[in-house]
Amino acid sequence: MTDLFLLILLLIVVAIITRVDFIVYVAYVLIAVFAWSRFYVPRSLQKLQISRYFHARAFLGEPVEVKVHLTNAGRLPILWLQLTESIPPEMRFGPSIKQVIHLGPRKERRLQYQVRAMKRGYYRLGPLQITAGDLFGFQESQAILEPSYLTVYPRIIPLKKLNLPSRLPFGTLPARQRLFEDPARPHGVRDYRLGDSLRLVNWKASAHTGVLSVRTHQPAISLETTILLNLNSPDYSNRFRRDGPDWAIVVAASLASHLVAQRQAVGLASNGADPLQQQTGPDDRPLFEAGSGRLTLAQLSQPDSDIDEKLGPAAHLISDPIPPGAGRSHLMQVLERLARLEGAPTVNFAHYAYQATHKLNWGVTLLTIVPDADQDVCDTMHRLVRAGFNVVLLVIEAYANFSSVRERARLLGFSAYHVPDIRALRRWQEGGGHGQ
Repeated sequence: MTDLFLLILLLIVVAIITRVDFIVYVAYVLIAVFAWSRFYVPRSLQKLQISRYFHARAFLGEPVEVKVHLTNAGRLPILWLQLTESIPPEMRFGPSIKQVIHLGPRKERRLQYQVRAMKRGYYRLGPLQITAGDLFGFQESQAILEPSYLTVYPRIIPLKKLNLPSRLPFGTLPARQRLFEDPARPHGVRDYRLGDSLRLVNWKASAHTGVLSVRTHQPAISLETTILLNLNSPDYSNRFRRDGPDWAIVVAASLASHLVAQRQAVGLASNGADPLQQQTGPDDRPLFEAGSGRLTLAQLSQPDSDIDEKLGPAAHLISDPIPPGAGRSHLMQVLERLARLEGAPTVNFAHYAYQATHKLNWGVTLLTIVPDADQDVCDTMHRLVRAGFNVVLLVIEAYANFSSVRERARLLGFSAYHVPDIRALRRWQEGGGHGQ
């Protein structure tokens, strides 16, 4: 730009000295083109409408098609646009957007590419760098389309492949007591009896038969389930600390998916760290990995031992429990949380279990997923049983001394089952597994 100013200034000086009409004409043309470029290029970007569309949630390994929609709402063409989408190398599935296009007045353009995430998590797509300019290179303007975010769900294994009992008291159970009639399960009509509520009267049936009739419902007891997931990394053994939390999340996601498919209410409470709750540190360290684009935990500082020795450096990253609920949309909420959670030093599990369950209804089933169950964990489960919860303990660490855990659980009044890692699970499918 400085060179252009010097050239125009030089032409003006030469034109004044020589008084050559052609040099004056060239100077006028350069000044006009420069002024037009300064006016036109920034305003052309202001008329550019750009958006990114894709399914913000995907299952593990599923390709995701990303579409970028550009619209020139102005009356003048955009002579050239340079588009560069920032996509982490590990997510690329084919060519990404890196090209120069022309966009006429009132015209649209659609571009697309695919990504694939091979690991559960919360990923960043973008930003999209946009550069526009004139034909002579006198003026360039830049804009940015802010990044979008993709959630990749954890792996879900059908429940029949897990070493779990087939008669766990999940969800809605038949009951013989009419006290527990479920208004969502109509069963028929009967004649009106003294004391029946008028809200149960079936007026259409009564008008048709001439006899006052009331609606009846199937009796049922609705039992809710909450998955209590221990992701406090110090509770995992050294050999299991890397893969253990991921396997625990796979088990939790599989259980949640199975329960929702059975139209049951399921909730989630975990002491795992949610990286989405953290903020960048003083050095503005990025939270997304450059290679994978995955949201990760920043460097955690050591806690002050004088505050509470039960709290770890990632205790502030624990999300509030998700209360029990039914339906596919609720399952998506649970899976999104599981997709982001990371094993980290957070809160002692026994301490956390009391806080996470104190708002739950009496009789809720607690599917408790832990790497191992020492005396402290078993005592905690026993107290929850005495508080009115139906506790089912799932030990996931392959090296756990499960026989002693099973006996201790039996004496304390709750069930314990062994759900080891993937390699042990495959051996169990071949006939050498572990049960209750």
